[in-house]
Amino acid sequence: MLDDFLIRAVLAGIGVALAAGPLGCFVVWRRMAYFGDATSHAAILGVALALAFSTHIMVGTLFAAVVMAFAVHLLTNRGLAADTSLGVLAHSALAFGLVGVSFLPSVRVDLTAYLFGDILAVTRIDLALIWGGAGLLLGLIVWRWSALLTATLNAELAQASGINPKREQLILTLALAIVVAVSIKVVGALLIVAMLIIPAATARQWARGPELMAVLAVVMGVVAALGGLGASYWMDTPAGPSIVACAATVFALSLVFGRPR
Repeated sequence: MLDDFLIRAVLAGIGVALAAGPLGCFVVWRRMAYFGDATSHAAILGVALALAFSTHIMVGTLFAAVVMAFAVHLLTNRGLAADTSLGVLAHSALAFGLVGVSFLPSVRVDLTAYLFGDILAVTRIDLALIWGGAGLLLGLIVWRWSALLTATLNAELAQASGINPKREQLILTLALAIVVAVSIKVVGALLIVAMLIIPAATARQWARGPELMAVLAVVMGVVAALGGLGASYWMDTPAGPSIVACAATVFALSLVFGRPR
């Protein structure tokens, strides 16, 4: 069954939706969209490192995203304005990544595939890494759900309950790094944040509680992945942008027919 590239693409899209849905809710609740952009831009630097050291793309991407997560965490804790530090790190990582790729003349690289995704080229190894990363992320969120939610709603309440808000923030940043690593082959570095935010924002129109919103975000992500792949197949459009466009269409419909909560 996995010899069919469309089946692999569908499974990859579902795996990314499983990973991005619940985490996207925290990104929306904590207004971390710009942080997601910074982490995703670091993915291009990870691609350059992976090509330079002949390792799997997801390994290099995960390394760069984790380094970015720790760098942002350290800079914000040292009193620098969050938007300033994120802007500096995001664009610096993207620039160094693009420059680094230019120093690899022996490697023929199509950066479009890494910027906007190439889900139709997903291999069995990629599929195993995507689902492994999604499983790890889901396990982490289920394990820390109560603490993450409390720290998100009220940092002072979390502190009074014996929860360290900064630790939970670091857990979220590391989770974002995992999502970036598993998503780059599907939607690309420039569209990863869209798959985090749009399904979660759509689910917010219908959900009556945080748990239901997390589940609906996964459902919306799956709908976007399947709808985008179908549109790409029938209209011969790029798969990654088609998935995000489908997610945006569903969000627009939710604004018309949904009920803000």
